[in-house]
Amino acid sequence: MTAMAKSPVSLFVVGANHRSSPAALRDQIFVDEASTPLMLDRLRQAGISQAVILSTCDRVELHGAAEDVDAAIIAVRALLSDRVQADAHALAAQGDDPFYFMTGAAAIRQIFAVASSLDSHVIGEPQVLGQVKESHELSRTHNMVGSELEGVLQTAYNVAKQVRTDTVIGRRPVSIAAAAAQLARDVHGDMSRITVLVLGLGDMAGIVADYLHDAGAGQMLLSGPSRRTEATARRQGRTFIPFDQLAAALAKADVVISEAGTGGYLLTATMMADALKARRRQPVLLIDVGAPPDIDPATQDLDGAFLYALDDLETVAMQGRQDRGAAADDAWKIVDDAVRRWSRNEQGRAATPAIVELRSQFEAMRQTVLRENPKADADEATRLLINRLLDAPSRAMRSANEQTPVDEHNTKTMMDWVRRMFGANSSGREG
Repeated sequence: MTAMAKSPVSLFVVGANHRSSPAALRDQIFVDEASTPLMLDRLRQAGISQAVILSTCDRVELHGAAEDVDAAIIAVRALLSDRVQADAHALAAQGDDPFYFMTGAAAIRQIFAVASSLDSHVIGEPQVLGQVKESHELSRTHNMVGSELEGVLQTAYNVAKQVRTDTVIGRRPVSIAAAAAQLARDVHGDMSRITVLVLGLGDMAGIVADYLHDAGAGQMLLSGPSRRTEATARRQGRTFIPFDQLAAALAKADVVISEAGTGGYLLTATMMADALKARRRQPVLLIDVGAPPDIDPATQDLDGAFLYALDDLETVAMQGRQDRGAAADDAWKIVDDAVRRWSRNEQGRAATPAIVELRSQFEAMRQTVLRENPKADADEATRLLINRLLDAPSRAMRSANEQTPVDEHNTKTMMDWVRRMFGANSSGREG
């Protein structure tokens, strides 16, 4: 008895992102790491055997694979809708459906685009790929990743790597904080060896300092004229430097970020000249995000001092956004080429069951010929086998020609297919 063939598994995507839905709705359906195992269990109970849940500030998106893809999409939409306080079905009926779904090549394109950070609010941000990999690993730990989903995700990682290698999409900072971090790398190289001194408690200075810390900056110091500075340093886990010891701190600082709001210069050219002398002319990056400025503009004339104000950082970030926008076209070409290759490979793999069945049938015919003709030599056995193998195809070709009008084009097409299948040239010799 022939075993029942396994139904093919199809890939799909269901989600809500920054374009399809408001942030308030995405907050409601957000699936944090602690809740993911329960959500994966519910998906498994709904008949979905493979799923990766990606929850970020830009999206809540499920990449999955199932035998009945239509039923899987309905199940995922229902599970996500259950997390929405408003009636998501009513929203859909009004034409404001917050969820999107994709199958086939469109789903593959979306998975590749997400991994390559082309579908993000800020194009080219590198964090997205790491988030995809973390979600992938979590699903794999809970046995919710099969060969189909594993294959497309591994390909997505290769596509993302090619986008990073072959385009400039991730090489330019697009925010003021990222611009500051890039400048710090340009001036000092290894971030882990630098000391950052923050002057003042301004919000922008804090954002830039946090970004540098997350980028791997070594020691973080905090000083300023406010009496709240010491308590803030303790709360943020940074080393407090009394303001009357600023000169000594400047001599240690590789990067100075200032936003004190005093209305006057907190750091003068004379103070910076003394610090550079103590540093033996090792360079210092000065980032002044204060309004009005905290750092005397004359410091930029000092050898070894590199001063950037808020407008300078915004110019760097703006250029980065323009560069990334231009690079996005090249990146999408890489993604689309990868989707086409994937689709061609899938079409080729779709023929595998038929090839396996044909080989099995040919082997059965070979065994039959040998069993029916036990005394046949190699010449006779191969002749009998060839006749047996060509019997059904020959009858099918004759029947097709008898049942359709004589058409030279149809006949030629059939012969071309036969030659391609058997590797024969027009003269009948193997080619």
